[in-house]
Amino acid sequence: MVREAHNGPIPRALVLLSGGLDSVLAAELLRRCGVEVEGICFVTPFFGSEAAEKAASAMGINLHVVDITEPHLEVVRRPRFGYGRYLNPCIDCHALMVKVAMERREEYGADFVATGEVLGERPKSQNRQALDLVTRFSGAGDLLLRPLSARLLPETRPEREGWVKREDLLDISGRSRKRQLMLAREWGLREYQTPAGGCLLTDPGFSERMRELMDRVPDFDRLDVELIKLGRQFFVGDTLIVLGRRHEENLRLRELALPTDLLVRERERPGPTALLRRFPRGTDPGEEALAEAARLLGRYGKGKKPLSKDEMIRVGEDRLDNYI
Repeated sequence: MVREAHNGPIPRALVLLSGGLDSVLAAELLRRCGVEVEGICFVTPFFGSEAAEKAASAMGINLHVVDITEPHLEVVRRPRFGYGRYLNPCIDCHALMVKVAMERREEYGADFVATGEVLGERPKSQNRQALDLVTRFSGAGDLLLRPLSARLLPETRPEREGWVKREDLLDISGRSRKRQLMLAREWGLREYQTPAGGCLLTDPGFSERMRELMDRVPDFDRLDVELIKLGRQFFVGDTLIVLGRRHEENLRLRELALPTDLLVRERERPGPTALLRRFPRGTDPGEEALAEAARLLGRYGKGKKPLSKDEMIRVGEDRLDNYI
C-alpha cells in the first residue's frame, strides 16, 4: 500500500516517536529519504507523550498518541524476557509498542513501521538477539525498519520494494551518541529528550516502590500506580498509606481518592494529607493503620509529634468518628 501524491507514489512510514534523540533522527532520516512520516507514541502511567508532542510539533509531523496502559501493565507484571537493571521490561515493552504500531499501520495509511533503535546502544535491550526478538514477537516481520542501523541488519521489505535505498540508511552501532549528536547539529534538530529521560521504571527509587506494590498487591491497577507516584508511602499490613509532601500532592491525593479510601489530615493546622487504601478495596483500613497515619501526620507535620484521633479529621468532613 503506497499512498498517491500529486507527484507520484510516496511511501509512508509510521515511526515510533518517543521524543528521544534516536527516534527524532530516524524520522528525519526517512524524510530525507523521500518518505512521508507519521509519528506514533504511547502513554502509560510510567511514561507520557509530552516529549514526543514537542518533537513532532518542531518537525511538523502528525502524531498519534495511543494509551497502552492495560497491556503494558501485564508486561510489567510478567515480562517474557525479564527486566533490565531495575523494573524495566524493555524488550517486552518494545515488542508491544511495535505490535500496536503494526495493528494501526493500515488505519494510518502507512506502508511500514520504523523505530529509532540502534544496534548495541543498550546491552540488554538493543543487542542483535533483542532486536530479533522484538521483530518476531511484535509480528512486524520485514515491515519493521531500523533506519539508524539498517545497513548492519538484514534487508527489509521497504528496501527491497525501493521505498528507501539501503545506501541512504545508516550503520550506527554501539553506546556512543557522538554520531547522533553530530547529525542532530547538522540537520538543525534541537527539540529532543535527553537519553536519561523517559520511563519511570528505570528510576531506582520508583522501581523499589513499584516492586513492593507488585509483591503486596499482585492485581494492582492503573489507579494504584498513579498513587505510588506521589508523596511518601508506607504499608501497614494490607493498607497503603500515602502522605503528600507539598500542597500540590495533597490536592492530587484528593483527586485520586476512591470512595472506599480514607483521606485524613490534622484538624487544627495545615500539613500533609494522608490517604489510606486497604486491599482488597472496600475493606476497613483498621485501627492499626489509622494509628500509624496519625503518627506519620504528626511526624511530618508542623507539630512533629503523633496525633490523637481527636486531632485528625477526614478531608472534607468535620469529624472522623463515623469512618473507623
